[in-house]
Amino acid sequence: MGVSAIEVDVAVIGAGQAGLSAAYHLQRRGFVPVVRDALAAQTFVVLDANPAPGGAWQHRWPSLRMATVNGIHELPGFPVPPADPAMASREALPPYFAEYERRFDLAVQRPVRVTAVRRADDDPHGRLLVETDRDDWAARHVINATGTWTRPFRPFYPGLDRFRGRQLHVADYVSADEFAGQRVIVVGAGVSAVQLLDEISHVAETVWMTRREPQWVEDDFDLAARSAAIAGVEARVRQGLPPGSVIAVTGMHWTPWARAAEARGVLVRHPMFAAAEEHGVRMPDGSFIAADVILWATGFRPALDHLAPLRLRTREGGFRVADTRSLDEPRLFLIGYGPSQSTVGANRAGRAAVQQIVAERALDGERSTASPAIAGATAA
Repeated sequence: MGVSAIEVDVAVIGAGQAGLSAAYHLQRRGFVPVVRDALAAQTFVVLDANPAPGGAWQHRWPSLRMATVNGIHELPGFPVPPADPAMASREALPPYFAEYERRFDLAVQRPVRVTAVRRADDDPHGRLLVETDRDDWAARHVINATGTWTRPFRPFYPGLDRFRGRQLHVADYVSADEFAGQRVIVVGAGVSAVQLLDEISHVAETVWMTRREPQWVEDDFDLAARSAAIAGVEARVRQGLPPGSVIAVTGMHWTPWARAAEARGVLVRHPMFAAAEEHGVRMPDGSFIAADVILWATGFRPALDHLAPLRLRTREGGFRVADTRSLDEPRLFLIGYGPSQSTVGANRAGRAAVQQIVAERALDGERSTASPAIAGATAA
């Protein structure tokens, strides 16, 4: 362990929904931000790579309004203030996150980019070293809450490097206006794909493509449906499999924008193209579709590269996790990952991680208190 590392009981990486939930529960259990009181009995620090509060919400596209946001769930202990449904989510939600940090005195450190998490030594009960572009931290436990927004996923198809039109991911999307009068291929079967298909189709010709035929579900995508999705992914991450798509578990639920797109005749699914060419794409049946833009609404992958020194990734590409805790490195908790990737799941995961840390610290305290008596009995 480097001599300059700051010792802390818990390091939380990320200040989105999951990270702030964890920090809130740490506060409630008597942990104190180390920057407030380095000598406190129980300390924590929250490290966030963003320049300002708001998590991924501050990066969402401007046309994502509060009325069309999918799955907003308040942070624990502080309800989301009423907002104009027409207000952009990137304007409404970051101030809520900022007020949350201030109200609960979470002392988030930013911008701080975590470059690596590694074991400080060979002691399985020792500390984890959290290396950043500023200070390094030596933590007894690490709660990783880095989400997915920084790792947009684009699948590979032959010829994409030859395509002369524009390619972008939903993470780069700004407004439908930039595609006015063009032909846009929207790739993806998730909520964002259908929402942007509907939006762009008002100003451009759209072609919707997915790898599989969408399985539409008539029920609303309510809290029960989200809970079912969380449960469906949990078994995968316990085995170390990549979390996979929530859509694969729940099916496609009808939303207002899906209904609107269907009513205007633009919700027409095509199979995925076989290859891209200079001015469009070649379909599996050999036909050609000209295109100016390919918009990849193909999801995100967990931002976990900084955990590579721990060597926890399985052959299948995932992390073995049960009830937020790494099965292969018990000092590490992964929240906002797999079954806790939704907003409601992130809140629950933050609480679950802290409960386990508190329980373990209490058990360690009991062992420490009992050890002198045990030693005396052994000597006698």
